[in-house]
Amino acid sequence: MFTIIIKDVTVLSAIGSLLAIIMVIAQRRLSNYGDCKIDINGKRELVIKGGNSLLSSLSDKQIFLPSACGGRGSCAACKCKVISGGGPILPTEKPLLTKAELAAGDIRLACQVKVKSDIKIEIPAGIFNIRRFNATVTEIIDYTYDTKGITFKFADGEKIDFLAGQYVQLETKPYGKVKQGVIRAYSISSKPEINSSLQLIIRYVPEGICTTWVHQHLKLGDTVSLTGPYGDFFLRDTDADIIYVAGGSGKAPIKSMLEHLAVIGCKRKMTYFFGARTTKDLYLTDEMHAFEKVFPSFEYVPVLSHSEQGDGWTGKTGFVMPYFKDAIRDPKNTEAYLCGSPGMINAVTKALIEEGIPKDKIYYDSFG
Repeated sequence: MFTIIIKDVTVLSAIGSLLAIIMVIAQRRLSNYGDCKIDINGKRELVIKGGNSLLSSLSDKQIFLPSACGGRGSCAACKCKVISGGGPILPTEKPLLTKAELAAGDIRLACQVKVKSDIKIEIPAGIFNIRRFNATVTEIIDYTYDTKGITFKFADGEKIDFLAGQYVQLETKPYGKVKQGVIRAYSISSKPEINSSLQLIIRYVPEGICTTWVHQHLKLGDTVSLTGPYGDFFLRDTDADIIYVAGGSGKAPIKSMLEHLAVIGCKRKMTYFFGARTTKDLYLTDEMHAFEKVFPSFEYVPVLSHSEQGDGWTGKTGFVMPYFKDAIRDPKNTEAYLCGSPGMINAVTKALIEEGIPKDKIYYDSFG
């Protein structure tokens, strides 16, 4: 009896092993999509090995769609138009697509679309100007207890052409228990006129993979990879008055804009509201007030939401929105540039619209 049981177990084990081998072979054959073509805007064709995401397939060919989450399907920055060959919209995409995009059916998240056959896509022409740069850390400034300014110098001969307000994506390296690098987006805080290097302002986020790497592991002389420039948050070339609103590290793109305007000579009326919790969260205050002597009509207005007794603060307190009315002289001829958390962006946008500023003249860069 025992011998029979042993034989049965052996036969079943052999069958199980055979089935496993068959499944592995089948999986390999089914996953082998061979060479696939990516038709871009009907003007450029790439030949890639099928099986990877559209995002990574393009990246392998040095075409970089924005992807603040590193291709994990949570930021929706890598949206593009897939004309054919992308398959049905996946459940992972639907929550990040608008009703109009779902109805159109051709807007997809490139990180979720798997290239299994020839595919036709449309992307903005500006994407072709995005490049990967190797850079060295040349300066680290502690602006506050949780905010650093990092300067990256590109390899000899490398230059980046960007508009004030745009951002780059920083690629981290493994550290400690973090075994894989991640990609995160940060606004450029330096002026476009300096294109052989750039500065980023990065605020520490507890347990944030990238910010922990920057604040606790990144050192002078380290080399990193950056891709960019990205984004449609940039100064419009008009003569309209400007309202800037930022909080925390949202100061970065506004700093870039002001430094650029100082170079070209700007005569527009500008007011910059910077929201912070306490005095220890303020930084670059003297530098921002210095612009009041550079421009003929500029005011820097820091506002503390949690001013503490004995901190010596004599400036404005509370939220920034109640102070807009006194800064706006002609709402129909005013532009607003906002950078901060989604909650701040929504509240400020609502207040600006109530003051009469057209919605299509409110530009923002929202980050979580």
